[in-house]
Amino acid sequence: MSRAALIAFSARGEALAEKIARGLSQGGWDCRVEAARKGSSRRIPGTLSDWTRAAFSSAQALVFVGAAGIAVRSVAPCLRGKDRDPAVVVVDDEGKFAVSLLSGHLGGANRLARRIAEIVGAVPVITTATDSAGLFSVDEWAKGQNLAIHTLKEAKAVSAELLDGRSVGFQSDFPVLGPLPRGLQYAESGPVGVCVSLRESRRFDTTLLLVPRIAVLGIGCRRGIAAGDIAAAVRGALARSGISPCCVAGVCSVSLKRDEPGLAEFCRSRGLPLRFFSPQELGRAPGEFSGSPFVRRVTGVDNVCERSAVMGSGGRLIFRKQTENGVTVAAAAPEYHVVFDGEEPNG
Repeated sequence: MSRAALIAFSARGEALAEKIARGLSQGGWDCRVEAARKGSSRRIPGTLSDWTRAAFSSAQALVFVGAAGIAVRSVAPCLRGKDRDPAVVVVDDEGKFAVSLLSGHLGGANRLARRIAEIVGAVPVITTATDSAGLFSVDEWAKGQNLAIHTLKEAKAVSAELLDGRSVGFQSDFPVLGPLPRGLQYAESGPVGVCVSLRESRRFDTTLLLVPRIAVLGIGCRRGIAAGDIAAAVRGALARSGISPCCVAGVCSVSLKRDEPGLAEFCRSRGLPLRFFSPQELGRAPGEFSGSPFVRRVTGVDNVCERSAVMGSGGRLIFRKQTENGVTVAAAAPEYHVVFDGEEPNG
């Protein structure tokens, strides 16, 4: 669940913030309303700077109900980058305008400003160039599609081409649902293009690589292996297979490895969920796998990494078992579709 931190600076603003919070909560947001005024039961314990720093690190959105200048001065010391900052929206005390102030696309502030405007009857103020021009916003679309942007430099190049009225090439290794947005056209090559792929391919002179975050790694390892050794084996397996690390969404293994500290640390340091399956569950994984009598004797199943990847993803292998320094790695991914123009998104 996404968390929104709301702060108001007047009694009128506090009431408006409560209304916004109720509306957002209906859409699944976890909202907390606080105030920076004397006499409020929601008064923050410290300074506004303290509140902003804490909210920046713990919330996906900050909503300031008050003057835009206060919000600007408050968030300025906390800025880290457009791919890391939360959404920041400003609403005036009268509820006339909902301004997308920061992280409009990747942070979702544009969508949030529009939603808040619906809740309070305000005018949404969106100033990002592609939105103002009615053009396709590739970074905002990518976020909604669970696509990792390989580098933001290429995303800027795509937006610049669209704003200058030039077409941008498009390729996908996955089926596409719906017509391409205005400005994109299917192409095999060209000066600037967008490519949706798990592989680190460069098909245009300037290629914006968008990588679906859908792959699950299956990992087997010897007892007591260090997290660094697991990381090296994963890097090597991905590199040899030509697969982008950006695609990794989780890790699975056999239940025997549940207390393996190196595996737990590898996942924790990368924010990857770690899931375990019993040997019996792995034995029911659909498909053909490279079995090992030794692995069966030790774990109770003939293959850990391939079967774990398939079970965890609910899909098919994208590369088979690779072994390095006592670590086995495989990867699998479910079916994925590129979605445009109101089609149902991937589940």
